[in-house]
Amino acid sequence: MDYAATLDYLYNRLPLFSKQGASAYKEDLHHIIALEAINGNNYRRFSTIHIAGTNGKGSTSHMLAAVLQQAGYKTGLYTSPHLHDFRERIRVNGAMIPEQFVVDFTASMLPAITQIEPSFFELTVSMAFAWFADQRVDVAVIETGLGGRLDSTNIVEPVLSVITNIGMDHMNILGNSLVAIAGEKAGIIKGGVPVVIGEWLPDTRQVFEEKANKEAAPLHYAPAELSVIDWQHENELLKVTVQQQHHGDAQTYTLDLPGVYQLKNLLTVLCAVHQLRQAGWQIDETALRNGLAHTKKLTGLHGRWETIAAAPKTVVDVGHNEDGIKAIGRQLELETFRRLHIVIGMVKDKEINGVLSLLPKTATYYFTQAQIPRALPAPALLALAKTAGLDGLAYNEVNEALAAARRAAAPDDLVLVCGSVFIVGEVLPPVG
Repeated sequence: MDYAATLDYLYNRLPLFSKQGASAYKEDLHHIIALEAINGNNYRRFSTIHIAGTNGKGSTSHMLAAVLQQAGYKTGLYTSPHLHDFRERIRVNGAMIPEQFVVDFTASMLPAITQIEPSFFELTVSMAFAWFADQRVDVAVIETGLGGRLDSTNIVEPVLSVITNIGMDHMNILGNSLVAIAGEKAGIIKGGVPVVIGEWLPDTRQVFEEKANKEAAPLHYAPAELSVIDWQHENELLKVTVQQQHHGDAQTYTLDLPGVYQLKNLLTVLCAVHQLRQAGWQIDETALRNGLAHTKKLTGLHGRWETIAAAPKTVVDVGHNEDGIKAIGRQLELETFRRLHIVIGMVKDKEINGVLSLLPKTATYYFTQAQIPRALPAPALLALAKTAGLDGLAYNEVNEALAAARRAAAPDDLVLVCGSVFIVGEVLPPVG
């Protein structure tokens, strides 16, 4: 098989969450353990940092990887899902995994695929570990796919665990309460391994502390150790002044990720870097600053309050659950525009009514759908939106909806694309 045929095989032969939803989720680690045994347990050949959370884990993973790269460490990065290219999921020092390695690895695993019947995600995780081992990375930043305890990535034995936050998402798999979801995320906490928590509530804090005590894992709450004392936007950058709690010294960092929700992620990254330094990792201030200032360039991160066109300003954001939409709402309050146009599509298994209830009723909407089976058809989304008091039209394709929004918008309007990673992924750059 060539690369195109290999991708077609992976997408269509293996259970794929983006297509099937919960039925593609394997609720144990047996398959990844079996795959890794066949491949020589590659995950043991490099250090790892394991990151879970409902929102923010992608940004946090990329920022931390960028910092490690700048510190001189050969750094692997595994994230999901991708926006445009499958190879975005697996990077070494920002460079995507080569097409030929994807082809060769998949070909080598055909007997195992027949025998084990892994999911798409399970095979992808093993592919990442194989590439990182092949490249002899010093460290790999590994983002969970869904949950933590039973996520395929949870085979790793990390030097640091990070949980960004807990929110109501994927409840059909992870549980119908924040406590239940926190229990799944806390599953990445390992014996004696320090863990950084980005956000907590009283109920989730108890879950983290019980698990950390059981594992004798040092527990660090980022907002208890660091605080943001000032921030400002400047030319699509976010400048943030941070102070250690109970200390007078303050430091200012520049982020190329301008969303105000990155303030929380920044504290999580800074706390994680401090823990790595305590463990002997050599990360100086120059590396830290350069990594944060150039995360997008160094790691290829996109889709986080990212401006893709001007006049009218057009922004894409992968926010797709209630907490993500709340974060977008806070960002909109900081923006200056005459009218707001929102291009939105969602998948069927999200809390759609909850998300719609959070969207501004004064915006003009362009309801659309990604080209995946899990996508909620645009007419159905329109019908639900009307009951929530939102006004707009339905479009069968994302770029058709975006083109309509930009035609209708004045130069001083704002066009926002959100609601699903898959919606953002189908936006074809440039848009004009």
